[in-house]
Amino acid sequence: MLKTLALGLFLSAAASALAQTATDIQANPTHSAYLQDSRGVIARSPFGLCWRTGTWTPADAVAGCDGELVPPIVRPTAPAIVPPVAMQPAAAPIAIQRCDFTVTLGSDQAFTFNKAVLSTTTKKRIDDEVLARLGNCAKIDLIMVTGHSDRLGSQQYNQKLSEKRATAVADYLKSKGATAEIETLGAGKTQPVQSCPDTLARTRLIACLAPNRRVTIEVRGTAR
Repeated sequence: MLKTLALGLFLSAAASALAQTATDIQANPTHSAYLQDSRGVIARSPFGLCWRTGTWTPADAVAGCDGELVPPIVRPTAPAIVPPVAMQPAAAPIAIQRCDFTVTLGSDQAFTFNKAVLSTTTKKRIDDEVLARLGNCAKIDLIMVTGHSDRLGSQQYNQKLSEKRATAVADYLKSKGATAEIETLGAGKTQPVQSCPDTLARTRLIACLAPNRRVTIEVRGTAR
């Protein structure tokens, strides 16, 4: 029992000594109203209080003694509030102006029955409606010329006839100075725009099917 009590007192004293050492407070080297040891450290009671001399006054107080275990914290200054930076709206993408259009050369004004020869009227339409508008294009990506026929005759015959009509238009465009890539296509009688009954007399049937004998010119490009 005595050994246990002695060990407890020893540990308590050691802990007190360690705590006091950990919080050593240096006395004022020129003037001090506190008791101090040979190191200039203010003597402390077992309860951590600083031992004062009889001449001590409040003016002699040292930070860490007399209840002030740590130096007073200077009142912090709040950082200046920086106003948020207004985000500039992203610039709207520049819309690219297109130079796309389609012209259809149809009926007997373009091609008479069983023919692939351009009429004077058709050439003028190409001049006014195609070549004039090509001048408004900064860049032409493609000119597609598609020929069509009516349903009279065999599929093979009408296919070749539609190709000849497309080629005739493409050749005229090139002869007038069109330098863009021109593709030609023959659709034969596969894409009719006009239906006519077989009961019609042949002359009237040919006239009725005239809208199917046509060429479409599609231009794709970028405007100036």
